Amino acid sequence: MLLIIEGMAMCLIILLVCVIGIAHDGPAGLVTFYEQDVKDRVIELGLTTPEKIRKSTIISGIAVFIPVLVLIPYMVYGINGAEGFRQGFTEMIAIGMIYGLFDRFFIDYYWVGKTNAWNIPGTEDLKPYIPRQALIRKWFGTLIGFPIIFALIAWIMTLFGK
Repeated sequence: MLLIIEGMAMCLIILLVCVIGIAHDGPAGLVTFYEQDVKDRVIELGLTTPEKIRKSTIISGIAVFIPVLVLIPYMVYGINGAEGFRQGFTEMIAIGMIYGLFDRFFIDYYWVGKTNAWNIPGTEDLKPYIPRQALIRKWFGTLIGFPIIFALIAWIMTLFGK
């Protein structure tokens, strides 16, 4: 049960990153998550600048990856008291999959793909915003990348006696 709550907390974090990110400048404020052709068009339309995109990439990267790399291991080893590689890895995978599947299904498939919330005026001809190749990369990251990252973290934690 605790793992589900922790997974939902991670979902809330990614949701807040997206909500806060588009609240100020609309979806153009988080154009860093779009493909290059959309970024180029948004710059061409004068809705953002390359500098703003770079800044947004850094900020959103920190907001998305620090919780995955720090908060999930803290929840597993610090709060749950996991010991050893197997328990730590398994618990991190459980939390990470809840988070990753929420991102793939709710944010990518539904929110970006099926609603108008992420539409940027003047880029409609570039839809879908998450084309097949990008979707494959994202699923690869969730299903292959997360386990590799969590295996490395679990291995490092075993070196520290956890």
